[in-house]
Amino acid sequence: MKGHNISGLYTIWPLCRTSTCKPLEVYCDMETDGGGWIVIQRRGTIWSSPDSFYRDWEEYKRGFGNISYDFWLGNENIFSLSNQGLYSIRFDLADEKGESRYAVYDIFAIDDENKDYKIHIKGYSGDAGDSMELSDGRTFSTKDRKTDEDVSEHCAMTRKSGWWFKDCTKANLNGIYIPGVKAAKSMYWSTWQAHVGLKYTAIKIRPKNIKNFM
Repeated sequence: MKGHNISGLYTIWPLCRTSTCKPLEVYCDMETDGGGWIVIQRRGTIWSSPDSFYRDWEEYKRGFGNISYDFWLGNENIFSLSNQGLYSIRFDLADEKGESRYAVYDIFAIDDENKDYKIHIKGYSGDAGDSMELSDGRTFSTKDRKTDEDVSEHCAMTRKSGWWFKDCTKANLNGIYIPGVKAAKSMYWSTWQAHVGLKYTAIKIRPKNIKNFM
C-alpha cells in the first residue's frame, strides 16, 4: 500500500511464515482515519441478501462473496494478516436511518485453525459501545462446527452466523440481513442498537505502525 492513497482493490503478499506465500487480493480503505485499512468483511451493498453469511466452517475458512461488494475475506487470510505484526481492528456500522457509529480495538489477532481461530481483541474506543468484550479469547463457531462453551444453545445456529461466541455474543455482524428488524438472528451490534438489524457493516484491520506502510 506504500505510495497509494486511493480506496480500492490491491494485491498484497502476507508473510510466508503465516501463509502459503501466495498473493492476496484485498479491498483497502485509504480514507477512513488516515487510511491503510484492509477490509475483511463488508455487508450492506446492493448485493446483500438475508442469509448469505450463514455458511459452514470451510466457507468461513476460505472466504466467500465478492470483494467489491459483500464478502468475508476468510479466516485463514485473516490469521495470516493479523499474525505478521501488531494489528488493530475497526468496525464501521450504519442503521437503516442513515446514522453511523464505529468501534476501534487497539489489539487484534486470531489464532490458526488448530486453535479454532481464537480471537484476541482489546483496547476499545469509539462511539458504538464495546460489543466485542465477550468475544475476546473465544473460538470461532459455525453451523456445522460448534466450538464455543455455551452448553444451553448452539449459538451459530440460533444466531444464523459464524462468529466468536460467548453467551451468544453482543455482536452478530454475520447474522441475517434484515435491517430495522429486531431479532436475535439479525446483523446487530447490541451496545448501539440492541438486536435491531443494521443496514451496513465493514470490518477493517491495519498494522499499528501504519505510517511505515503509507
